[in-house]
Amino acid sequence: MDTALFEGTLVESERILYTPSTFARTNLIHLQECGRLKALSPHTSHRENLASYLCFIVLEGSGTLEYDQKHYTLSAGDCVFLDCKKSYLHRCSNQLWTLEWAHFYGPNMPGIYEKYTERGGLACFRPQSLAPYQKILDSLCETASSSDYVRDMKIFEQLTALLSLLMQDSWHPGSTAKPTSRKYNLQQIKDYLDFHYPETIRLDDLAETFYINKFYLTRIFREQFGVSINAYLLSLRITHAKQLLRFTDFSIEKIGIQCGMKDANYFSRMFKKVEGISPGEYRRQW
Repeated sequence: MDTALFEGTLVESERILYTPSTFARTNLIHLQECGRLKALSPHTSHRENLASYLCFIVLEGSGTLEYDQKHYTLSAGDCVFLDCKKSYLHRCSNQLWTLEWAHFYGPNMPGIYEKYTERGGLACFRPQSLAPYQKILDSLCETASSSDYVRDMKIFEQLTALLSLLMQDSWHPGSTAKPTSRKYNLQQIKDYLDFHYPETIRLDDLAETFYINKFYLTRIFREQFGVSINAYLLSLRITHAKQLLRFTDFSIEKIGIQCGMKDANYFSRMFKKVEGISPGEYRRQW
């Protein structure tokens, strides 16, 4: 780990270059670099093919970003989250900017970033407030520069909090629309699924019950709750099945029926798809 102040004609930056333990590098989301940069004159930075993910916030000034064949205009209040395997280029404008950032990586980061983009996460968005991001980034720098013997675990915790914040705030970036009656009905539909999941539920019947177009329902349910209706139903049913497997002596077939999956083979197949083991193996393990 190296803490240094870099001064030049283009930027002045205070950064921490961090070397995680072998354990952290192999098992955890780990920090590579973090810091703060103040531009001294307009400049361009270009990177590509880095095994790293970058999150930075614009505290002051403005500039532009080119990433994944898209062009973004950045200004104070914006947040950026990038996969650095892809080429990216950012330019500071005449309104000199101040940035705070963290580079990080982990064995599961490609999957996490894929889920981020799948849920609608953008490379650049404007959260309601930068304060939570700045707090986490400040904490990362503080922890990385400390001698705490569990700092890799604390850094992992802080990076996980950052990722959760990114997932949450990029969900509907820039949206200020008030919930409509249809969106309210989607919560009613979710509540209905929470109660009726042991029953046979068909999309057509659900749409008819709540007077909503089934194609709109399918799309907007995923947008609001992050999963499809079928995936949400399956999660409810498998969770209930695990409770019955652990705390009752019901047969596998009966548990499947009580969870809304009347075919025992189908129930076993779906259970293994989600949990990685059969219902019987799950019961024996627990």
